[in-house]
Amino acid sequence: MPPPGPVTLGSATVRQVDEIMTAAGPAWVALERPDRPAFLLVLTHGAGGTPDTRDVLAVRDAGRALGAVTALVTQPYRVRGGRAPGSAEKQDSAWAELVGVLRRETAGDAPLPLVQCGRSNGARVTCRTARAVGAAGVIALAFPLHPPGQPEKSRDAELRGAGASVLVINGARDPFGVPEPDEMTKVVILPEETHALSKRPAAIGDAVTAWLLSSMGTTLRSAFPGGTTPDPLTPRLPN
Repeated sequence: MPPPGPVTLGSATVRQVDEIMTAAGPAWVALERPDRPAFLLVLTHGAGGTPDTRDVLAVRDAGRALGAVTALVTQPYRVRGGRAPGSAEKQDSAWAELVGVLRRETAGDAPLPLVQCGRSNGARVTCRTARAVGAAGVIALAFPLHPPGQPEKSRDAELRGAGASVLVINGARDPFGVPEPDEMTKVVILPEETHALSKRPAAIGDAVTAWLLSSMGTTLRSAFPGGTTPDPLTPRLPN
């Protein structure tokens, strides 16, 4: 069981670890709330993983710097000890259920704008459910375009069906392939990175910051004193 209750982190952030019950069983959520939240950023892991990988935490930290309420989610199948998510329909239903709870818990006068983030299988979930949960954007880390060596088994439709702005960050050496950009999908390719995206978290954070400021600039400005946000960071990516 995760430790319950709030923990104060400095003067303006409260961290709370909760168990949220879904039809698929309990999920664990590490929730951090700033004093003046601008949006809700819900993040999750890949199949068999945990939500504390370097790439996911880089996205969390970039969101926190811009005023996000952040929620690191361990999905029900991982709480049970499972390595694979099983039915996509049941996984998506449980995800939508817990996101609904988080939106209600973090709402003030109105629900906060929602951005979803997942890595690998978690990226598929966040894309598949984005339209149903009303996400304003999706951050897809190491989106697995197809199984290794099987490009004919494409999952591109899941990405294009998000119905929201999507930032994809993939490694140039990812055996699961790299999606193509389109008008709704920005794709950042990190040289020398594999599917793990573990070598350059700072580059991930910079790309996320720039994308958030570009895609959610009006929302973010309204949450900061004087209507200003930190200057956009130029992603430190090689030419």
